[in-house]
Amino acid sequence: MSLRFCSLSSGSSGNCYLVRTDDTALLIDAGISASRTTAALVKARTDPDEINGILITHEHIDHTRGLLPIANRIEDAQLFASRGTWEKTDSIPRTRITVPDERKEILTPGDTFYIGDIEIRTIPLSHDAAESIGFALRSGSGEVSIITDTGIFTDEMASATADSDVFVIESNHDVDMLLSGSYPPVLKQRILSEHGHLSNEAAAKAVLDVNALEKKPRCVLLAHLSHENNTPEKAESTVTGILAEAELYSGRDLYLEALLRDKMSVIFEM
Repeated sequence: MSLRFCSLSSGSSGNCYLVRTDDTALLIDAGISASRTTAALVKARTDPDEINGILITHEHIDHTRGLLPIANRIEDAQLFASRGTWEKTDSIPRTRITVPDERKEILTPGDTFYIGDIEIRTIPLSHDAAESIGFALRSGSGEVSIITDTGIFTDEMASATADSDVFVIESNHDVDMLLSGSYPPVLKQRILSEHGHLSNEAAAKAVLDVNALEKKPRCVLLAHLSHENNTPEKAESTVTGILAEAELYSGRDLYLEALLRDKMSVIFEM
């Protein structure tokens, strides 16, 4: 039974991923509109009513913008988030998720649980959110890990994602583009902080850290790229160059691609 992954959208303006097997289908984040999510699911050969659960990494709007509409559209799907995330979405008007409490599941960072035939491990992250988490999802012999919206990549994160066949890692910004760009200084410092976002260089180091723990051919997908402070070409060339310096080559040792905000990825099957 194969595990499959598809990015419906990835970037600073909206994030949504599909992870599924033949019997279980999950959305990771709901940061795009319900209509766009539904259309993308159909293209990914998934009926929206097949979705069993929606997992939320944290409360920021680019991860929750479409949660209420898509939750109302897919009435049988349970909604999963940390306690801190639920408390924030309940208290902030623009992110308030007014669905019945019985549909809300509370996740504890570091825990493992199952939805259908997919095992899910929650990974604590370092971000300026209430209680942000990443996910490692396994079924059969395949594993997908999703790490975005974190200012640092720790040994704990590396250990939790070392078995990944598909490693989705944030590659948010090019540091030079960010520093020379139009963002106000306080926002630049937020992004560069330990509770901000990973740069292209930090993403490359994360790949090296994971590979040092488990050498295997894997698919590395660069995610959550900034519209203002990065480009897919810049992210791919920077990460590829750093990996090559360590004699880890894209096309030989791994597959590497930047995910896009305005275009679905292909379906990656393990």
